[in-house]
Amino acid sequence: MLSSIIERLNDRREAEGDAGEDAGFTLIELMVVLLILAILLAIAIPTFLGVTGGANDRSAQSNLNTALTTAKGAGTQNGQSYNTAGGGSVNINVASLSANEPSIKFVAGPATGTGQVSVYFSADGNGVVLAALSKPTNTCWFAMDNLSPVAAEAAGPYSAGAPLAAGTDYAHVKGAAGTPVTCDATNAASFTGAVWGAHF
Repeated sequence: MLSSIIERLNDRREAEGDAGEDAGFTLIELMVVLLILAILLAIAIPTFLGVTGGANDRSAQSNLNTALTTAKGAGTQNGQSYNTAGGGSVNINVASLSANEPSIKFVAGPATGTGQVSVYFSADGNGVVLAALSKPTNTCWFAMDNLSPVAAEAAGPYSAGAPLAAGTDYAHVKGAAGTPVTCDATNAASFTGAVWGAHF
C-alpha cells in the first residue's frame, strides 16, 4: 500500500516536470484573448473619436467667443461702431483685430483651418459677423454682434436672413458627409441652413 502511494507521487512529480517543459498557451486561449481585445477596441475607438470631435467643436467655439470679445471691445472703444460710416473714429479691420488678439488669425475670406476666424463688418458699421471652422467635424460656427440695428444689405451675410436687430446671435452649419463646409463670414451662401439663436 505504501509503495503504491510512493509510486503515485513519483508519477505525479514526473508529470509536473514534463508539463513545465512544454508549458504555454493553447491556440484557443490565444484566440479568446484576441477576441476580448477586439471587443475592447470596437468600444474604445468610436468613443475616442466622439470625444475628439466634441473637443474640436469646443475649440472652434472658444476661438469664436474670444474673437467676438475682441471685436466687441474694439467696437466699444470706437464709439459704438465698427467703422467711420457708423460714427467711429477708425475702420476696424482684420489687421487691427489681429493686433488686439494675436492668438487668433483673423481673415477677410473663408476660415480654412484651426485658429482662423473669418470676419465681416456691416456697411453701416453697426454689425460684425465671425465664423470659425471645426474641420474634423465639418462644422462652421457663427457669431454675430449688432451694436445697434443693422440695415439689410444687397449681398453678404446681412442679406441672407441673418438677424438685423441689436444683440448677439449664434448659429452653426454642418456640412454633408464628404462635402467640406464653406466657413466664410463674408459670403451669404455659408449661412445656408443656419438657424440663428441666442446660443450655440
